[in-house]
Amino acid sequence: MRVLIVEDSTRLREALSTYLRRNGLAVDSAADGDDGLFLAETNQYDVIILDLMLPGIDGISILKSIRKSNNKTSVLILTAKDSINDRVLGLETGADDYLVKPFALEELLARVKALCRRAYSDKNTRIIIGDLEIDTVARKVTRSGKVIQLQPREYALLEYLARRRGHIVTRTEIEEHIYSDENDVMSNSVDSAICVIRRKLAEANPAPIIHTHRGLGYELSIK
Repeated sequence: MRVLIVEDSTRLREALSTYLRRNGLAVDSAADGDDGLFLAETNQYDVIILDLMLPGIDGISILKSIRKSNNKTSVLILTAKDSINDRVLGLETGADDYLVKPFALEELLARVKALCRRAYSDKNTRIIIGDLEIDTVARKVTRSGKVIQLQPREYALLEYLARRRGHIVTRTEIEEHIYSDENDVMSNSVDSAICVIRRKLAEANPAPIIHTHRGLGYELSIK
């Protein structure tokens, strides 16, 4: 999952970025509205965490702009403005959720994950495909009852393929959702990660579950 944080407080922005990355999310960030709008319009995100009071373009204007361009990315407003009118304005402008400062990081993460599930039309916190089970809350993967130990980036890639199960996912789509702009993505990064995940899954069951479509991408399915 790839997240954009638009927040002018350096301390809060860095704390959120660090926390979400530790929990396996790819994170981009912007300190003002102009950079935030640019990133939102030029990249694909699963969730945008948006402050309202920003230098340059304000949060409501950013929200109006991306919705006007038919950008359906889930938006979580994160702000100190807690009046009913502020909440109504944000939600009616196109926000999907609203969280008032101060807040608990655990609650923010839970809301981000819920928005991601909604984006993939999947309300269940467990993804089950054959003997593969992914607990998206505990970030636990099992196959044939055996726990599969994955690094954060490997887990994020597997979960993304699982949410797109039955569909071919291109390398570009994987890079856009799993890697942030701050990461230098090597040409073989996705292929190498897929290879590692396959090897770890095969230790529990050798039957292939991630399939390569040459020149197109990867598909996670039972065949």
